[in-house]
Amino acid sequence: MSDDGSGSTSSASRGWLEKLGRAFGGEPRSRDDLIELLRDVSEQGLIEADTLAMLEGALEVDELQVRDVMIPRSHMVVIPENAGLDEILPLIIESGHSRFPVVGEDKDEIRGILLAKDLLRLVAGDKPELSELLRSAVIIPESKRLNVLLREFRVSKNHMAIVVDEYGGVSGLITIEDVLEEIVGDIDDEHDAEAVEDIRRLDDARYLVQALTTIDDFNDALGTDFSDDDYDTIGGLVVAEFGRLPEAGESVQIGEWAFKVTSADDRRLHAMEVTPV
Repeated sequence: MSDDGSGSTSSASRGWLEKLGRAFGGEPRSRDDLIELLRDVSEQGLIEADTLAMLEGALEVDELQVRDVMIPRSHMVVIPENAGLDEILPLIIESGHSRFPVVGEDKDEIRGILLAKDLLRLVAGDKPELSELLRSAVIIPESKRLNVLLREFRVSKNHMAIVVDEYGGVSGLITIEDVLEEIVGDIDDEHDAEAVEDIRRLDDARYLVQALTTIDDFNDALGTDFSDDDYDTIGGLVVAEFGRLPEAGESVQIGEWAFKVTSADDRRLHAMEVTPV
C-alpha cells in the first residue's frame, strides 16, 4: 500500500459505498440508516451541506401532515366578498401576498381565491364584479400528508389550499411555498417580516403579546381561561372589549388582566403589554 494517503481515502470510499449498498440492497433498512448514510457521504465531501439539508428535509416531508406546517386561521389574510377596490389594494400591498381567500360573513365561508394580478382588470378600467375574478378554492383536510399535497400542487398547478378540520370548519391555509420551505429551508422575500415571538416576558409581571396570538396559546402561556367561542385571537378579544379599534397607549382590563396597547395603526391592533391586576 502506498504512503500517500490514497489507501485511507480508498478505504473511506469503500466504507460509504458498502453502506450505500446495504441501504439500497435487499437487506432490511430504516429511515435512520439512510439519514446516517447521507451524513457520512456529506462528511466525505461528496455532497454539500446544503444538499444534505434538502435531502433530510425531503425525507421529513414524507412524515409531516398539513396541520404541522399550515398557516393557522388566526393568521390568514382574507378579503371580504363585499370589499371595494379601495379596501382591497392597501391590504394586498401591506401583506405582500399574491393569493387571498375571499370570505363571506366569516372565515368558514370561503367564496374563492383571488389572485392579486387579476385586480389589474379593475385598475385598468374594466368593471367586473369581484366574484367574477375568483378562482375555485382547493379544500383539504388537516391530516393530508405533505408529500401527497406537493404532488397534487404540481399536477393541478394550484399554489394554495384551504385547510379544514374534522367538522368542516376552516382551520388554516397552506401554500406550495410552505411545503417547499420544509425541504429547502425558509424562502425569504422583501415582504417577509422579521420573526417576532407571540408572547415575550418583559419582567416578572409584564408580557409583550402580539395581537394575532391565539387565545388558546395565550391561555396556555399565562394560565388564563379566556373563551375562544367568539374570537380566535387575543387581539380580537381586546378590540371587542374596547368596542372600537384602540390607539397606542390606551388600556383596558379584562378579568384579572390589564391590556395596554403598544402598537396599532388605523386598520388593526398589533401588540399589547399585558400585566396581571
